Amino acid sequence: MNTIEKHESEVRSYCRNWPVSFERARGPLQWDTDGNRFIDFFSGAGSLNYGHNDPQLKQALLDHLAEDGVIHSLDMITPAKERFLERFHEVILEPRGLDYKVQFPGPTGTNAVEAAMKLARKVTGRDRIVGFTNAFHGMTLGSLSVTGNNMKRTGAGVTLQSGTAVPYYNYFGEEVDTTEYLDQLLTDDGSGFDLPAAVIVETVQGEGGMATASMEWLRALQDVCRKHEVLLIVDDIQAGCGRTGTFFSFEPAGIEPDIVTLSKSLSGFGLPFAVTLMKPEHDVWEPGEHNGTFRGHNPAFVTATAALEYWRGEGLTPDIERKAEKVTRTLEQIIADHPALQGERRGRGLFQGVACAPELADRITTKAFELGVLVETSGPEDEVVKLLPPLTIDDETLEEGLGLLAKAAAEVVAEIDRDLVTSA
Repeated sequence: MNTIEKHESEVRSYCRNWPVSFERARGPLQWDTDGNRFIDFFSGAGSLNYGHNDPQLKQALLDHLAEDGVIHSLDMITPAKERFLERFHEVILEPRGLDYKVQFPGPTGTNAVEAAMKLARKVTGRDRIVGFTNAFHGMTLGSLSVTGNNMKRTGAGVTLQSGTAVPYYNYFGEEVDTTEYLDQLLTDDGSGFDLPAAVIVETVQGEGGMATASMEWLRALQDVCRKHEVLLIVDDIQAGCGRTGTFFSFEPAGIEPDIVTLSKSLSGFGLPFAVTLMKPEHDVWEPGEHNGTFRGHNPAFVTATAALEYWRGEGLTPDIERKAEKVTRTLEQIIADHPALQGERRGRGLFQGVACAPELADRITTKAFELGVLVETSGPEDEVVKLLPPLTIDDETLEEGLGLLAKAAAEVVAEIDRDLVTSA
């Protein structure tokens, strides 16, 4: 850690929580330089849905490199890009009855979000983008304008004026339908609420505390957008690529967003890769009007194409749902066993977490690390223990990790009880 502390910026974060040097990784496991083994319920912040160094993806990449395949191509034509586009249409879009054009906006999720918002403005001729409370869409200025977290917004150093936040699902409790609130703002000429170009939404707010929209709410949101001729953007960067069970997180709602953003696990191998999907009628770009030097990252095309093999037919969905039930049972048992946590289970699929009383989530994740499990927190006050195990994790390792997480929670609660006795 001396080298890191001496040379790396103070902005670093994860290495402060996990102060070891990770040397090897395979599937759901990582090992540090001292040989200690860790079960990875973090998965590169959701960018490693198929675990570390997936053998099929790794071999496809090695073959491409061994053949001196093109690495960098901007938006020139390469066999790797053609194969990805063909396979994505064949395996993902066509079976779901979805018709989208594919844009390669740059290597990261925030590139995809910026392109989506810019395109929505071009399509509609309007500039405002509506986001939601506790949303997270990226760290560039446009993405921050529709992000809810105050600490991240303040870090921009400038006024963020192009986005407007409205209440997310259940923000005021179950008795208030926030889509009706949005509809009224857009309907009432006296609301002072300008008609926006688009609404951008996450079906599960991964960084925002694992708040999870109902399918009915998502359908109602699409209805409001269509009523007012506002584009609907679904940010599926973390919740997509199977994380909630289906490839797109919005599939169970039966909606068809105008624009969709994907990144994180799209490459399947942790390589930077992002796409912005748009309905064909919205593809109004002029050639070169939106570009980026690293939008043609061929190694990512290669691994992403290989990863799509997981999604033929029913794909991973039945297995994810089965494993998700194990996660749900464990989290609900932890909540039932430890009322002191004031716990609430959130999320769906292999994208779940437990909201805890203040400061307890951080203590649980720290204890889990000591026991050999990597798990992070999320939420505006880091109040949620957030699980992102690989979708392909084997049952034995999943159950071992869940058992250690339950042990971590139990030990934290026991420490609280001892502190209360001591202070009394």
